Amino acid sequence: MQAPELKNLRIFQKLGRVDAKSLESCDQLLLILPPKPATHIFSLLPHGSKLQQVMRKSASGSTPAFTSRLSNKRQTLVVTGTLKKAASSFEQLTLGRKLVAAACGEKAGNMGICVLGFDNIEQATITNNIVAAALAAAFELPTYKSKKSPPTIKSLRLLGADERVDTARTVAEAKGNNLARWLTTMPPNKMDAVKYADLARTMAKENNWSFKRFGSKELSRLGAGAFLAVAQGNDNDSASIVRLRYRPGKKSAKADLGLVGKGIIFDTGGTNLKPFQSMLDMHGDMQGSAVALGTLLAISELKLPIAVDCWLALTENRTGPNAYKSQDVVTAANGKTIQTIHTDAEGRMALADTLVLASRDSPGILFDYATLTGTCVSAITTKYSGVFTNRAVLHPHLKRTGRNCGERVWPFPIGDEFMEDLKSDTADFMQCSPKGAGDHILAASFLAEFVEKDTPWVHMDLSAGDNDGGLGHVGSKFTGFGVRYTMSAILDENLFKANL
Repeated sequence: MQAPELKNLRIFQKLGRVDAKSLESCDQLLLILPPKPATHIFSLLPHGSKLQQVMRKSASGSTPAFTSRLSNKRQTLVVTGTLKKAASSFEQLTLGRKLVAAACGEKAGNMGICVLGFDNIEQATITNNIVAAALAAAFELPTYKSKKSPPTIKSLRLLGADERVDTARTVAEAKGNNLARWLTTMPPNKMDAVKYADLARTMAKENNWSFKRFGSKELSRLGAGAFLAVAQGNDNDSASIVRLRYRPGKKSAKADLGLVGKGIIFDTGGTNLKPFQSMLDMHGDMQGSAVALGTLLAISELKLPIAVDCWLALTENRTGPNAYKSQDVVTAANGKTIQTIHTDAEGRMALADTLVLASRDSPGILFDYATLTGTCVSAITTKYSGVFTNRAVLHPHLKRTGRNCGERVWPFPIGDEFMEDLKSDTADFMQCSPKGAGDHILAASFLAEFVEKDTPWVHMDLSAGDNDGGLGHVGSKFTGFGVRYTMSAILDENLFKANL
């Protein structure tokens, strides 16, 4: 299987005043202004009086309020939206998604983006957030219909943009997010664990990453009994843990950043079988690995000067005569023994051994991503994702990162007191509690037992990875949540450089 085509839309930037010629090049124009823009702003625009009339008919708020056409040769469709000063990143991204959706209701063309009435820094931020929405909408997710859908956007034109508007990071993050959504959307018969590993190998060659696949025999020698317990239900030897390494400098450099992703290609629930509604979208249970891989791609696209290890735990969770069962006892790679309780708690089993391997290399900080628990959704809905860490000092940084980038998170506690609920009479601890309460906290506390060498670690339970109608700038059900977040943690919070 080939990696998806992640082609950039051509982005044209027209600095300074917006003129009639630049407007004439746009089939659609997204116009973003404050709720009560100064009158002189419209004098800076061709068809200013027409646009002012449009705005007068627009209701204030953060939704596309009104559409109209200009009387130029292109009959440019104008979609207006308003943002209050200091609107949050999430509000800006959400407005972008709605504006782009309104503009894409007709034939694809050249889309203009014009942000006026804000200071230069805020204008640059808003413009990039609208661009992020356009790049998400323009990307074609996997489809197997006999009739192909036409493209939604041909190119982007940034009108009246300040010279400080730099879209390089936005484009790189969009590539990572688009890859994550593409992988998550793939039907499970089109991308099994073998094809996924092969795709990672192909991407490694294309991006100059090193690649290693740990198959079941090697994992058995490493004592990875928790991962192999889940994998033993497969009817073939497809499962593996894949390691990818990005080294912009010395090839032997220790990783500044480790990325770990849960890659359950399809989750039946195992012996404790899921009901139909709960199993229907379980091809998306590998999106943690997709986020890890998408983040690695975004880092590589920007050629960031940091060393990164990316680990993908790839398997299915199947039923069958060889599938693991409740009350099995298995030994993980760090020698700790686990009493299995519920076979549908397979994600923490697959991640346990992967975290051991990843943390033994002592990265500066380790992030893992997983669609892990339903209780996290119950706690914070699918609008936020949950975060957990073995460094409580990171909690304000993690929340601030979410606010700044628009992928919002909420921190939860972990620790020994919660492990009391996982006491076992037959092993070091139980895989999960039969009672089920607070399972997101218990799962994260369980995972912390497999982070070695006191490695700083952040676990993201991807509640917001699956949100009907999209979220923020992304309009698809699977949101790719986590790529943009991690890039913000790296570039804005410098978490991999923190003295933790």
